[in-house]
Amino acid sequence: MASVTSLSDNVQQHLASALSATLPEAAGADPLLRRSDRADFQANGILALAKKAKANPRELAAQVVSQVVTGDVIKDVEVSGPGFLNITIADRAITENLAARYADEAGRLGVPYAEQPGTTVIDYAQPNVAKEMHVGHLRSAVIGDSVVQLLEFTGENVVRRHHIGDWGTQFGMLIQYLDEHPHELDHKESDVSGEEAMSNLDRLYKAARKLFDSDEEFKTRARRRVVDLQAGDPATLAMWQKFVDESKIYFFSVFEKLDMEIRDADIVGESGYNDMLAETCRLLEESGVAVRSEGALCVFFEDIKGPDGNPVPLIVQKSDGGYGYAATDLSAIRDRVFNLKANTLLYVVDARQALHFRMVFETARRAGWLNEDVTAVQLAFGTVLGKDGKPFKTREGETVRLVDLLDEAIDRASAVVREKAQDLSEEEIAERGAQVGIGAVKYADLSTSANRDYKFDLDQMVSLNGDTSVYLQYAYARIQSILRKAGEVRPAAHPELDLADAERALGLHLDSFAETVREAAAEYAPHKLAAYLYQLASLYTSFYDKCPVLKAETPAQVENRLFLCDVTARTLHQGMALLGIRTPEKL
Repeated sequence: MASVTSLSDNVQQHLASALSATLPEAAGADPLLRRSDRADFQANGILALAKKAKANPRELAAQVVSQVVTGDVIKDVEVSGPGFLNITIADRAITENLAARYADEAGRLGVPYAEQPGTTVIDYAQPNVAKEMHVGHLRSAVIGDSVVQLLEFTGENVVRRHHIGDWGTQFGMLIQYLDEHPHELDHKESDVSGEEAMSNLDRLYKAARKLFDSDEEFKTRARRRVVDLQAGDPATLAMWQKFVDESKIYFFSVFEKLDMEIRDADIVGESGYNDMLAETCRLLEESGVAVRSEGALCVFFEDIKGPDGNPVPLIVQKSDGGYGYAATDLSAIRDRVFNLKANTLLYVVDARQALHFRMVFETARRAGWLNEDVTAVQLAFGTVLGKDGKPFKTREGETVRLVDLLDEAIDRASAVVREKAQDLSEEEIAERGAQVGIGAVKYADLSTSANRDYKFDLDQMVSLNGDTSVYLQYAYARIQSILRKAGEVRPAAHPELDLADAERALGLHLDSFAETVREAAAEYAPHKLAAYLYQLASLYTSFYDKCPVLKAETPAQVENRLFLCDVTARTLHQGMALLGIRTPEKL
């Protein structure tokens, strides 16, 4: 089954027919249907149509109501206020629609595939070689991974790209330092984990940076080594490759801890575009998009000026012949558009880089690489803050290492699981602790709109109360427990039954899952799905409190309520998976 028409779409069609029958010139007008606390749905579109037709809105609304077909889907419709329509859905329609989602053999719960899928290249999770990942790397990875899941689930062809920092001056500096201080790389690869090897590299990088900043002669030697690297000197390249390989082992270990799949083929760092840089510059210069200014190849923008009022250019090639980030990013755009045939280029990058990407995208547009058929979007994200509302740092003022943060989240979550665990082994507690801890970190990020900053508060994240992933995971585990206790009794839909208010509220919300997924994917907005899932868990809690399941009045009601439980569990499971979060069967 490809998809299921949602109740709101069905009502929309009924209203559109009634509108065009009442007012032929209103054919195709939007009834402006939305969920309401006054009824199941409210339509507000008649007010604007009445104004346009110079008609009395309440009278026009009454005429539309007389044309609405009630029965199978719409139980009742009445005029409210100045001309709103309050619509009540038939109980049978709610149950039947959920039954159709439940019967979806592909397990998609009726979520349709996009009618015209394109190809999106998504650039996310971009750590730096020879540097440990810190809290600042968290958001690009978590947001990017969820957007990948959402886009792929809705049928988009997604190409993942991890544009790691693996080229430039820092490598000449690091290689030269190690050449002069060979004893400082004091480990054998077989003796240490990826994490320890990375700590060594990070320590070496900091020592090399300190010497580079304080010793002019070393700086000169390091810069010469950059030239050797760019020229492909075998010994220099071999040492660079060793750094890259060692760093990748570490990256994979961190992403595995984050429960994310990062594939080696998708890692195309800055170095991956080296062969294109000279041609990118030539194309920009020959087309007049870029011009020489004081020896550097620059692109100027009328609306981008510095504090002194002078234009701030995008420097594609430096006056010494070296290439900056702009040349690499522009070459990546050429590759993604012409080789990967992308329709959309999506960059999950810190909001502080907004000006750089604005200039890069505008340059690519002027060059004709981006056009009406290809769009580039920066999905800009805010900063991770500490509890004090300031950028997250250690007590010593250092940037927080990502692995330390994740380990602490897992420890906290394991303590919560151990406290609640009734029949779990130590091994199961450790496994659940990891799923709950990592889920807590991801959900705290994803439940916030990407462009906003958010406070990293582990106490709140692993709480069973409030808008947390633990609350959602607990709701899922509670349903699994009920389904196990039901034994031989299986969930089954009974459309002939009347529904209690809590059942109706839960059913109507479940019915809007497909709509929410579609919207979250189209807008690259995982927070909209997170908000939907939190409301779902809240409505389920209310249903659980007010509607006995296993002790319902009749066998049919037991089956129908088990059915509502199971549809909720499947929706929570699928929705959480799209956020990259596990749903343990037991907690």
